[in-house]
Amino acid sequence: MTQRGWVLFLAMGVIWGVPYAMIRIAVEDFDPIVVAFGRTALGALILLPIALYTKTLAPVLERWRPLLLYTLVEITGPWFLIGYAETTLNSSTVGLLIAAVPLVGVVILAKPIQGLGAKMWPKYSFAHDRFDARRTIGLIIGFAGVAALVGFDIDLTQPAAIGAIGLTTIGYAVGPIIINRALADLPPLGVVTGSLILAAVIYTPFAALRRPTHFTADASWSVLGLAAICTAAAFLVFFALISEVGPARATVITYINPAVAILLGVTLLDEPLTVGMGIGFPLVILGSILGTTRARAAEEPAATPVTQS
Repeated sequence: MTQRGWVLFLAMGVIWGVPYAMIRIAVEDFDPIVVAFGRTALGALILLPIALYTKTLAPVLERWRPLLLYTLVEITGPWFLIGYAETTLNSSTVGLLIAAVPLVGVVILAKPIQGLGAKMWPKYSFAHDRFDARRTIGLIIGFAGVAALVGFDIDLTQPAAIGAIGLTTIGYAVGPIIINRALADLPPLGVVTGSLILAAVIYTPFAALRRPTHFTADASWSVLGLAAICTAAAFLVFFALISEVGPARATVITYINPAVAILLGVTLLDEPLTVGMGIGFPLVILGSILGTTRARAAEEPAATPVTQS
């Protein structure tokens, strides 16, 4: 990885480790759909004047179909589902469960999935990774870590919360692939702004039905921080990371995300440091490393990113 790639990687690991604590604070007073709406609407308002001034939005809207698909799997679904899950789960637990994203990405980019991907998106080239013994071992170790976390830390009488995070990991793994295959040649600012606008529009009728009757300072500041730092700024950095290292490796920011989420959850929100975290965290990270690191000579690239200017 290049020096620029490492800088982007570390920045994203920290920036997207913070939202879990902010979401946890926000959903104590606001409905999860309201939090997701506020995050997308405010994020879009921040970026829209810049996108209009630089004329980067119009070309993106012409390719609205893949933009809508990306919005649904990377933003609309996951951001509501995470908020819903955090009404019952600790923020640190959610952050660690989402560390399984690289493992899901490996499965999606593996050879057996290539034929399905080509049928679903025939216009785009679906390169793949060789699904060898090392990757298989990595997947087993990583998902064992997830199982340990679920078994020790999560009340299994709340299957909806676990399912919400499971769907989120799939969406987060698919999103970068859509960017790389269908949107990477478009201006990143336009893609981010367009997707946030679409997400806000989708959320609007549901948020109106769940609008809060009062606003607390902590929840309001959390939503604003989610919009400005963890959305508007973060997505610009994320697109740059995908362009630099490709979609499969870009999802490996989740190596750092759970560590940040756990640190903030324990220190700021008084969440417990549990046995499940102690067992699950190293297993998930080790499994993700084994599952996503490519052999230097023997394997084909996971994706062929389109260079952005």
